[in-house]
Amino acid sequence: MTDRQLPGLADPEGRYRMLRLIRGFEQLALGLVKSGAITGGIHPYIGQEAVAVGVCAALRPQDRITSTHRGHGHVLAKGADPGRLLAELCGRVGGLNQGRGGSMHAADLSLGILGANGIVGAGAPIAVGAAWAARQAGEDRVAVSFFGDGALNQGVLLESLNLAAMWRLPVLFVCENNGYATTLPAATAVAGSGTGRAAGFGIPAVEVDGMDTEAVREATEVAVRRAREGGGPAFLECRTYRFEGHHTMERRMKLRYRSTEEIERWRARDPLERAAAALADGRRAGLDAAVDAELAEAERFALASDHPDPAGACDHLYADGLRPRAGAVA
Repeated sequence: MTDRQLPGLADPEGRYRMLRLIRGFEQLALGLVKSGAITGGIHPYIGQEAVAVGVCAALRPQDRITSTHRGHGHVLAKGADPGRLLAELCGRVGGLNQGRGGSMHAADLSLGILGANGIVGAGAPIAVGAAWAARQAGEDRVAVSFFGDGALNQGVLLESLNLAAMWRLPVLFVCENNGYATTLPAATAVAGSGTGRAAGFGIPAVEVDGMDTEAVREATEVAVRRAREGGGPAFLECRTYRFEGHHTMERRMKLRYRSTEEIERWRARDPLERAAAALADGRRAGLDAAVDAELAEAERFALASDHPDPAGACDHLYADGLRPRAGAVA
């Protein structure tokens, strides 16, 4: 295992390129939802890209993450192939999980992506388990759990915070506070704060500008270094914002719970534009062109991939080839 950062995220150009890849991927996916190539819709990550890129820029390839229903950005930033992820969204056999996971359950264990999750807060105990397993095996891994502000009142998250603190596990809890749990303003649903929740368990917690990739990266580096050195868990509350609706169905439902003025105020802090400002003159156009070409190939690959054979619909429903542990009753 290498001690180096994830490929492509070690410098400002690489981080901008990933921000642009995630943004373009989500825009492409929105078009495929509209055309019907993606059924069931998606939860767009547009606007929140700085969190995924900033966090993953501080990780190593062997580190693990758990994601959410709004997880395409996490999966891409951790190194997933955009063509295979897009094929997964389209339900094709060329997808990360042969089209069986879809948008909310994409995973790639070879990259340390333990899965997106459609259940609010449900990735936290998986990350805690991964951190515990790594320590038991003597491995130098850190686990990261991404979740939204809607998870702050979920018992499974609080239980995970408790275990991580009691056992001083190398796990980082990342709250992407975009201000809304679906359409419910977080301020009307969460007593106290995310950082306050973590502090109650004795876990170091900081609030960070989730629209600033470099601020997220720097805060993550501090937390991850501490975890690797045996200092236990940490908690980041990233204040961010989704530019699109909670789900693509909002466009059809015409929900009105955010003002145009509010959305425009956050758009003025677009993480993509902030990252572009750090690039050398003339570099942005070349990076954008490279990303556009990569996304065009991803779309070609996804749509050329076969649909699953209905005869295999019951495959993978049951585990096989498992051997009981020594001393266990078969």
